[in-house]
Amino acid sequence: MFDTREKPKMVESAFLIGAYFDRADEAEARSLLAELVELVSTLGIAISGQACVFVRDRNKRYLTGSGKAHELIEEAKQAGADCIVFDNELAPAQQRAWEEEGDITVIDREEVILDIFRMRAQTREARLQVELARMQYSLPRLARMWSHLDRQRGGSGGGKGGGAASRGEGEQQIEVDRRLARGRIERIKEELDDVRRVRQTQRKQRTDEGICQASIVGYTNAGKSSLLNLLAGSDVLAEDKLFATLDPTTRRIELPDGQTLLLTDTVGFVRNLPHRLVEAFKATLEEAVLADFLIHVLDASAPEVYAFHETTLSVLRELGAADKPTITVLNKVDLLAGDAARLHELKRHFERDAVLISVHTEEGIGTLVDRLMDLMIDRVSRLHLRLPQLRQDLIALIHREGKVLSTEYDGNDVLLTAIIPHPLRHHFVPFVEEGARSSPGSANR
Repeated sequence: MFDTREKPKMVESAFLIGAYFDRADEAEARSLLAELVELVSTLGIAISGQACVFVRDRNKRYLTGSGKAHELIEEAKQAGADCIVFDNELAPAQQRAWEEEGDITVIDREEVILDIFRMRAQTREARLQVELARMQYSLPRLARMWSHLDRQRGGSGGGKGGGAASRGEGEQQIEVDRRLARGRIERIKEELDDVRRVRQTQRKQRTDEGICQASIVGYTNAGKSSLLNLLAGSDVLAEDKLFATLDPTTRRIELPDGQTLLLTDTVGFVRNLPHRLVEAFKATLEEAVLADFLIHVLDASAPEVYAFHETTLSVLRELGAADKPTITVLNKVDLLAGDAARLHELKRHFERDAVLISVHTEEGIGTLVDRLMDLMIDRVSRLHLRLPQLRQDLIALIHREGKVLSTEYDGNDVLLTAIIPHPLRHHFVPFVEEGARSSPGSANR
């Protein structure tokens, strides 16, 4: 079985190249190249140099012109790099052309992201998703990955007409590997289908229980896992690293009005996320598709916050989840404490939709919780109940699934004011006190 090469173990220093084809795109190209620095550094690879180059006409063989390719290869070698990393997507033939020309390892942004994902994958599901994406990426690059392709088979060969003897060993090997790779890809897809079926069963159980579900989405390293930890009091991995979370993590939280919310942390998005990664991670990203609403977290301190916002919306559109009710959350506002102009600009851009918070200082968290309850208010009712003390089963159900606001006793009856989830309301309708029947969504805070 083939695999992509272990770049983190082979490469010590990388030279980064970002090419752009319209002079109006230079600023974005430089921003993406700066992001590539973070991505490559996440692999533990030192950056020996970088170049952002304008390309007037795309070259089929090198992407850049041949003269510029030679110039960049020489610059990379003089900088001491043992690898060139392109921010642009390279065709397999272009990768081979650069490697043959410079006798140096050449990879692109997608391969860097794949390696990071492989480092971060923890569960069986995440590892399957990463393996699928890596093999789909590697399949057209098999010729580049085998060092023995130029060795010829010796002696006479079998097969009809001696056909096998007339071909090189590498040619036979690559055909075998392609067949094995395609078979493995199909098996991984089947296993991921099983994962999706399990998830669907779990989601159906949650729906049957009437529990609201929300997914935290957003650009990588925006603070999604940290927000989940704060709201749920959990200890989900929350590191200042790109793609720290690959596996969807769900936590059950109880809001102040007694409602239960299942909150799921999802993999972070990134600009120019390869399409095959969106496809490979659908079992993870389906949490966003099937959620009742989304919490879109942005790093307010990032200069590219608007681009990050659009990147996430673009991926959500591709998944069919862009029209879901969404709370936009601008995190890390504590880093802008002395920049009133920037805060004003953010508020103006996002108008009244955004909630400004700091997970670090907990500023704005109360406002966010209020917004969560507002989105869920039609799921509960505030009821005044007169329950016989013999109905301890119903009293226990309220304590378990709702929220008791007040309790009094009148003879053998218990007088309760409680927040009741709508799916459970029918249990209590016979016990609602006359003149105190509440309409749906009447939960007061």
